[in-house]
Amino acid sequence: MNIHEYQSKEIFKAYGVPTLKGFMVENTEEAKEKAALFRSDVIVVKAQVHAGGRGKAGGVILVKSLDEAVKATDKLIGKSLVTHQTSPEGQVVQKVYLEEGCDIESEFYLSLIVNRKKSCYTFIASSAGGMDIEEVAKTSPESIIYVDIDPSIGLKSYHIYRIANFLNLDKKALKDILEGLYSCFTNKDVSLLEINPLVLTKESRLIALDAKMSFDDNALYRHPDIMKYKDESEEDKEEIEAAKHDLAYVKLDGNIGCLVNGAGLAMATMDSIHMAGGSPANFLDVGGSASVEMVSKGFEILLSNPKVGGIFVNIFGGIMRCDTIGKGIVNAVENLECKVPIVVRLEGTNANIGLEIISNSKINAILAEDMDDGAMKIVSLVGNKEAAHEHLGR
Repeated sequence: MNIHEYQSKEIFKAYGVPTLKGFMVENTEEAKEKAALFRSDVIVVKAQVHAGGRGKAGGVILVKSLDEAVKATDKLIGKSLVTHQTSPEGQVVQKVYLEEGCDIESEFYLSLIVNRKKSCYTFIASSAGGMDIEEVAKTSPESIIYVDIDPSIGLKSYHIYRIANFLNLDKKALKDILEGLYSCFTNKDVSLLEINPLVLTKESRLIALDAKMSFDDNALYRHPDIMKYKDESEEDKEEIEAAKHDLAYVKLDGNIGCLVNGAGLAMATMDSIHMAGGSPANFLDVGGSASVEMVSKGFEILLSNPKVGGIFVNIFGGIMRCDTIGKGIVNAVENLECKVPIVVRLEGTNANIGLEIISNSKINAILAEDMDDGAMKIVSLVGNKEAAHEHLGR
């Protein structure tokens, strides 16, 4: 789960990480009221969306008066902000964050991640703050330091000294920030914590000028205080609907819908579609205990995406019974008036029964012998509209 910058900074403050005075507003009236409380010569007006690259996209505006702050707020609210991390349609700005300005001496990058490759936590720090860290890694890798931390040992002074020495920063000031971030990270089951930039002011203060946090979805039940920050307006509607029915769904950019059981098989299915020349529209895992209703709901979610031009059902029945899948497919296609080609591959528990249910129904579904066969068939149907229309009897 991602949260907004202003929410991340609320959490930062609770852990002693220094931030500047700021207020979240949702309209120009609130902006006028809150901007009047600042004493700095500069106010920064920031669009609050769950995406990076806001500055380059025009989502961060520096102003020097109350009137300019109000105008900047009016300009951003309701705007569709397109960044390198949003869809081509962008993300509609519903909230902005007003923050006091400061005199910046230098900028740094600082993040803490779960390093799954090394089974540890890793601090990433760089003297090239305010820039895309992926780009910095390509062009100036020598300006980045990676400090691995064994979770069983925790953050130690030598970790802090390595980072402070690399960035040429005061160890005491950085120590307080790193310890606060590490405590926050481990206490709240954070998966990504990022400050870009962390700035050193001309008064020699270290301040988190930006803040980004992502939390482990599977651990949110332990943190009702974090759940209150969830902003469903920033999330994909289909993903929200799928979660309500215990379906794991991730929307992608392709045009072939996938309904699969098991994350591993889902990944393999998407690879097969790519290798056959197609592009998956989603990752949809119905799990091992799906009901007929859940399968039908899965189809409904897939078909709610206008880009979907065909559906590939790929099931390996272990715990999941293929006859349940078969009934769910028939029920969904009949009730939803599905008008796109469907390819089905069933293997495992009650596979013959499931295939018989589909064959004896009135739905137009092509049966596949294996995963690669199914991938080639659905890619052919979606890529060849004439063949698809013939298959559907239209």
